[in-house]
Amino acid sequence: MIRLQFDDKVALLTLDRGGARNALPIAAWDAITDAAASVAKSDTRVLIVESAMPGIFSAGADLSEFPALIADPALRTRFRLAMARGIEAVAGLPIPVISAVDGGCFGAAVALTLACDIVVAGDAAHFATTPAKLGIGYPASDVARLRARVGAGQAARMLFTGDRIDADEAMRIGLVHCRASDAPEQARAMAATICTNDPDAVRLLKSILRDPAASAHDQAFEDAFGSPGFAQRLNAFLGGKR
Repeated sequence: MIRLQFDDKVALLTLDRGGARNALPIAAWDAITDAAASVAKSDTRVLIVESAMPGIFSAGADLSEFPALIADPALRTRFRLAMARGIEAVAGLPIPVISAVDGGCFGAAVALTLACDIVVAGDAAHFATTPAKLGIGYPASDVARLRARVGAGQAARMLFTGDRIDADEAMRIGLVHCRASDAPEQARAMAATICTNDPDAVRLLKSILRDPAASAHDQAFEDAFGSPGFAQRLNAFLGGKR
């Protein structure tokens, strides 16, 4: 259902639930939370989130669990919190997270990509936020991320209509950041490039992107000039002439 693999400095979190179009039940959100915790404890430099299935990234939350939510308010809370924990665990990682979307990405799966730093869309990628079609809302934190990513007007269009948008339209409005004929291949190439850079510098930059106003960033910027990594890389860049 959720597979986590470590390949040198890159971790791969793969959605693999073929019979259900990678729909994510409560147990899958729990597994995503656990996988993110394992990544955080490792020396991994980049996480890639991808699908094992051609033609589908994820159908979103598993609708087969939804009938039980009608009669069980406690289960509604369990579902909401499990999904929130999984998404926040991915968003909270201190390393870059790249999602490779090649195929359909719907509902809660869009929220999962919003938790990623960089979204690569393949030729077959298409997206839709569909809660209004089902008569429900979207978690407030996910609405906030969608609004921050594409702006209030485009977020409203996606949420109010539930219409599908293709990869090029998603790129145009800022829902995705990179177009490629093969999204997983491009994601791996990007991860490889990131891994050539200083891991502490990359983590610092992610921290600044997450919260530019944090007071610790100025000191961290200055401290980086005294790090062994900076001295080694500067020396190499200058050709050993220092």
